[in-house]
Amino acid sequence: MSRIGKRPIKLAQGVEVSFMGRQLSVKGPKGELELVAHPAIELKIDDENIYVSPSELKGPITPMLGTTWALITNMIHGVTEGFQKKLNLVGVGYRASVSQKILELNLGFSHPIKYTLPEGIKAKVDANTKIVLESSNKQLLGQVSAEIQKFRPPEPYKGKGILFEGEKIKRKAGKSGKT
Repeated sequence: MSRIGKRPIKLAQGVEVSFMGRQLSVKGPKGELELVAHPAIELKIDDENIYVSPSELKGPITPMLGTTWALITNMIHGVTEGFQKKLNLVGVGYRASVSQKILELNLGFSHPIKYTLPEGIKAKVDANTKIVLESSNKQLLGQVSAEIQKFRPPEPYKGKGILFEGEKIKRKAGKSGKT
């Protein structure tokens, strides 16, 4: 059985949890998230903890036990503190701006790229080249940041592109002349 799945999940202050049928709902100051629990997983909720356990002790359910535990932990962290991703635009003339729910990117193409942010994602731009994305849903935040990075992935020769904060690009040497 999963070792991490055996640990109880502590509920943070100000978080409301309800479990009806297979639907787990977590509500907090930063929003509300829902999860449909796997049929092989049983959830028990008391005043300050959530316990994840297998519904039957036979069969390969160990991966779902740890996965469900991690998903619930991320939901609780998301509705209390939230998640944040930072993207840096590296390149001459690369700029970003945000107005309402539209992120406009100038990435060296002949036209600006307009990306509509999904519901639950907040974006702000610092110094025209730093994008800060915030959300209570970790999966959605990762998906949106990956979609934005796809517009101009980092390239290894000049180091230009959209990079995550702290990401290092392994640089390659360009063409060498005749010897």
